Amino acid sequence: MKRWKICVAVLAILTCMLIGGGQMYVQSQKIATTATNIERVDAAVADTREVQTVLKKWGYYTGNVDGINGPKTIAAVKAFQKKYGLAVDGIVGPLTAAKMGLSVSGGSSSGYNNNDLYLLAKLVYSEARGESYIGQVAVAAVVLNRVEDSRFPNTIAGVIYQPWAFTAVNDGQFALEPNETAYQAARDAMNGWDPTYGAVYYYNPKTATSAWIRSTTTVTVIGQHVFSV
Repeated sequence: MKRWKICVAVLAILTCMLIGGGQMYVQSQKIATTATNIERVDAAVADTREVQTVLKKWGYYTGNVDGINGPKTIAAVKAFQKKYGLAVDGIVGPLTAAKMGLSVSGGSSSGYNNNDLYLLAKLVYSEARGESYIGQVAVAAVVLNRVEDSRFPNTIAGVIYQPWAFTAVNDGQFALEPNETAYQAARDAMNGWDPTYGAVYYYNPKTATSAWIRSTTTVTVIGQHVFSV
């Protein structure tokens, strides 16, 4: 009889442990799911031009509506968030966007990933780190324009590593790590800003030795680079 009671007691303890463990597992899964959702929310942001337009209308932003998520824009977003009791992080995610009356998207509609961003930022830094910010965005835009052009590879990696396509890849400068400015220029290009108006080539007329590249049609000139088609 005593053995039977002991067995029942042990069985009861094991049952509690299993139930408790199950609850802990479910709870951990909920936490993991929540973390994943937070990551997805952070990835969804409002269009920068729309944000600038709204904030300028309400007096938070005084710069140009240029689609650049620079220091002025971020400061304006933070001021807005502070005013309305939101998390002051400078990111216009779902909550901040809703307060502004804007919708959000899940990042670039072109489906670029983090590796694409890294490679593009590396190219921008190695090819155009001495150029103005718009000049750096322009170089990134040329890469993306090539991706969309049937004459070139259809991926960022394919375009960048195409033989003799970019000087920096050939002379080793591509190995340099990009700075935050290069990353932001790459992001702005991925989000649709194209200061080159569709150019698929660029060159420095002071150093270019190719007669062919000079025969292409000039679209615009930004800094030391001629952008052409």
